[in-house]
Amino acid sequence: MIDEKKVSQLVKDVLSEMDLSAIKPPRKQLGVFDTMEEALDAVNKAYTQFRKYNKEQREKIISEIRKLTHAEAETMAKLAVEDTGMGNVYHKILKHHLVADKTLGTEDLDTRAMSGDGGLTLVEMAPYGVIGAITPSTNPSCTVICNSICMLAGGNAVVFNPHPHAKRISAYAVDLVNRAVLAAGGPENVVVTVANPTMDTSNMMVNHPSVKMLVATGGPGVVKMLLSSGKKAIGAGAGNPPVIVDETADIKKAAKDIIDGCTFDNNLPCIAEKEVFALKGIADELIHHMQKNGAYLLNDRQIKQLEDVVLVWKENKKGEKVRVINKDWVGRDAKKILAQIGVKADEDIRCIICETDFSQAFVQTELMMPILPIVKVDNFDDAVEMAVKAEHGNRHTAHLHSKNVDHMTQYAKAIETTIFVKNAPSYAGIGFNAEGWTTFTIAGPTGEGITSPRSFTRLRRCVLSDALYII
Repeated sequence: MIDEKKVSQLVKDVLSEMDLSAIKPPRKQLGVFDTMEEALDAVNKAYTQFRKYNKEQREKIISEIRKLTHAEAETMAKLAVEDTGMGNVYHKILKHHLVADKTLGTEDLDTRAMSGDGGLTLVEMAPYGVIGAITPSTNPSCTVICNSICMLAGGNAVVFNPHPHAKRISAYAVDLVNRAVLAAGGPENVVVTVANPTMDTSNMMVNHPSVKMLVATGGPGVVKMLLSSGKKAIGAGAGNPPVIVDETADIKKAAKDIIDGCTFDNNLPCIAEKEVFALKGIADELIHHMQKNGAYLLNDRQIKQLEDVVLVWKENKKGEKVRVINKDWVGRDAKKILAQIGVKADEDIRCIICETDFSQAFVQTELMMPILPIVKVDNFDDAVEMAVKAEHGNRHTAHLHSKNVDHMTQYAKAIETTIFVKNAPSYAGIGFNAEGWTTFTIAGPTGEGITSPRSFTRLRRCVLSDALYII
């Protein structure tokens, strides 16, 4: 029998020996609010202060964001996987370092001057004000930090409404940005979010009069919503990037590059290789080298089994039954997906490949899983025609492995994508192990392309008539 008096005394004795001054309550995350109303009020007040900051001051803030992102890359990578259940921790660490190193800052902003008999005219890149941004679960903290750097570089403040499945990691990233801003002497709450994002908080952000510009990184639904808001909007939509491999390619290298790109963060990046069109003369050799680089080749029976795992039937708006992705398997490891069809894969397996025809669902659907269908084609013209159809007019990303410059030109003109990568893994398209800046908001639908600070500015013209020209 428990002696309540003895237990009570024991608790008192333990407490008396503890240094209670060392126990601190959990720190409230900076910039994270319970309601969207509070977030909007705070960010508007911050913008009135931040608007006075010059480029040098903004660049100092960006420098601090870069430092903290490097320092806490591993923490954010682990939390992102824990929060969303998607992706690969090591690859997410690399993505955070990429964002810290290769997101452009104030150096992207130019001032143009025109002088002549009529005087002097300046055209400068000015902020929109408060930007409302919707961010995804696939690249949550990377998108928050990348957008924050770009938008702050342009002199804006920003309110984020992240995907609900990534709310903890997104709040962490917002807190990190605010810590960096304060460390650099900037105002508090120049970047804000809500602790529990919902469709209601999103609608409030989109429709609030103080939000002057909208940015969505996500699926076609959210992009369409922003474009119908009546405000200036940047939309980064879906993709289904096709890869073509012709007879002139370095087949061994192409196989490794394709598998490396397809499996990066378990195929979550929207630029990643989603389907391959290989000319018949080299297709078997390509598949052989893919298997040498961690790919598991399915047979026909396993393809049918896998379809039932990663695709589900759903009724569309027309009342038709269509197959869509099973979101439970987005961004999952290849070995875990294979286990669902009774395959115990070796440790080195990181990609699932299969030979299919053009109409097969894996070819036509953006899976965002390390599953890569391969279609054998008779000639390069047929490959280009199929690739254009499979890309579905998203104009997002396409890939080619070839040494034929004419083929490069033909494919580029036909596919019309924002990103076109040749003879490299897909991630080269966002500056990873390649030239060029990075972004996780690739605005194909609205035309800004690889966004940078200038994407979040508006042009202002300052005219002085009949003065300050000296020639």
